[in-house]
Amino acid sequence: MSTSDVTTTPAAPVAEAAPPGVRLRLEDAALGRPGAPVLHGLDLEVTSGDILTVVGPSGCGKSTLLRTLAGLLPPLGGRVSQDGAPITRPHADRALIFQEDALLPWRTLRANVELPLAIRGVPRAERRGRAEVWLERVGLAEHSGRLPHRVSGGQRQRAQLARALVGEPRAVLMDEPFGALDAQTRAGMQGLLVEVLRGTRATVVFVTHDVDEALFLGDRVVLLGGGAQGGGRVLDIPHPRERAAHDAAATVALRRQVLESLGM
Repeated sequence: MSTSDVTTTPAAPVAEAAPPGVRLRLEDAALGRPGAPVLHGLDLEVTSGDILTVVGPSGCGKSTLLRTLAGLLPPLGGRVSQDGAPITRPHADRALIFQEDALLPWRTLRANVELPLAIRGVPRAERRGRAEVWLERVGLAEHSGRLPHRVSGGQRQRAQLARALVGEPRAVLMDEPFGALDAQTRAGMQGLLVEVLRGTRATVVFVTHDVDEALFLGDRVVLLGGGAQGGGRVLDIPHPRERAAHDAAATVALRRQVLESLGM
């Protein structure tokens, strides 16, 4: 494993104020595919700039929730909205990050990071400059000219994070992005995510199976249950993004509560 997988680079100051994060809301929402709903009666609000982590057993609808918020799946019932307007399709305001890095294998890391800007028609010089800034922020400046198969899994995830954020989305939807990484690399990516999000103001919805990851990264955690009940219980996290609070009494109590809700 390369040390570049776990060494975080402090986020550079943002020259201009980033746009505020969106407010996402689900009201009595039924989510899933026609004939195969997985969530019913879901009421949930994610406030602007909030980091909401989502936990639940496999098959409970965590990924379905993200895809609905991204505009890839229409709700089967109820209402799903961004800043009060219904979400009906994907939009550049909302970036979706998967567990698989999804980088194009024939494009260098820099060209992959530039891709969202190229699609929008941003001039070549501007998009290259913005891509290089983000590659520097995620610690990949020295690897920008490499193809994805020439770098490690952690470095590919760093590139995917840079690609998602280069377009200044107002919401970042993350589906188990660190699930395939080893423990040390995963901890490094968590720290990096905290650093780079600090200046973006983006609203984040982060799906994970890892309860400790959920309690470290989130401001709040939502517990989804399987079957027709759907779940949707939201709990405040007492010490967001504080590593030293892992063994604090309030964190331990919340961890126990979350694990019990998951039947663990």
